[in-house]
Amino acid sequence: MAAALLANVLYSTGFILEKRALSALPPLSTGHPARVVRLLVGSPLWIGGSVALALGFAAQLAVYRTLPIAAAQGIFVSGLVLLLLLSSLVLGERPTLRERGGVAAILVALLMVVASLRGGSESISRSAPTAVLLAVCLPSLALGLWLYRAAERRSRHRHRLPSNGVPYGVAVGLLYGVSSLAVKGVSGLLPHGLSGPDGVGSAALDLLASPYPYLLLFTGATGLVLSQTALQRCRASLIVPVCTTVTCVFTVASGTFTFDEPLPDDPVRLALRLGGTVLAVSVLLALPRHDEPVPAAVHTAPGPLPLEAAPGPPPAPFVPQAITPPATIPQAAIPRAAIPQAAPQERAES
Repeated sequence: MAAALLANVLYSTGFILEKRALSALPPLSTGHPARVVRLLVGSPLWIGGSVALALGFAAQLAVYRTLPIAAAQGIFVSGLVLLLLLSSLVLGERPTLRERGGVAAILVALLMVVASLRGGSESISRSAPTAVLLAVCLPSLALGLWLYRAAERRSRHRHRLPSNGVPYGVAVGLLYGVSSLAVKGVSGLLPHGLSGPDGVGSAALDLLASPYPYLLLFTGATGLVLSQTALQRCRASLIVPVCTTVTCVFTVASGTFTFDEPLPDDPVRLALRLGGTVLAVSVLLALPRHDEPVPAAVHTAPGPLPLEAAPGPPPAPFVPQAITPPATIPQAAIPRAAIPQAAPQERAES
């Protein structure tokens, strides 16, 4: 439990530091991953946030070794409260009323999942069959990449409203869900006590022969570019809860099946777990996909008013003028040469 709470603090702090660092960097693009990595590595504040996330990852490994995957995810998502508090105090983010309601419903759903973990002794699985693991992870990775690319295409349209981060959060959440399954597998292959070089070598060979490190490498590299680009464009108070919820729901649902960890036998606990999952998915589907347009600002600052509203003397009242008809000139006063003469008629031939 202490390791899980420590992981929550480290993850929340790391996300806030990275968001502060990203706001000072030039716009990132997923089409130039090398440039993204170069800009990130050159930011000391971002490096500090990454160190906090790495320490949180180490604490997460310790949690997965002692708790079932569903229980571990239920504790991890409680760190959303700290993240929302920090995003408001440090970043000054103000979500809309609908978004606050959605985040509150997400917290209720995750508390239902946590409540379903109490009072039961659930078995802890150490590894998953490779075929089953890949059958779950590979389509999920493809779906996450497709969703992110679709959100990128929609954002390029000039007349579309800017995305608030929900599509990006769902896409990155699927990638991190696969990463959580890989972390679970790595933690199961690491022995509790290494008794010398032979134990270290055996554990390393077992790890390299499994798909877990390769899934971690792919999701780590891809998730770095995608998540940081999305975090720079969108608010942390919305994209991180969405990403965390998708990761939790995916990990609990697919991890329970993949690692063959049984569901609760108690009907109440089973209803809480399934109900919390359904509620979380419903909230994600109901959240707005775009930021509300900002109304035009009203000119209230002191200064010169617009030209049409500039003060000045009132216009003179309109006074109708009498129209004088043009004077007639006597015909006698007009020179004879100025009066056109009619052409004489031709004589008719006899």
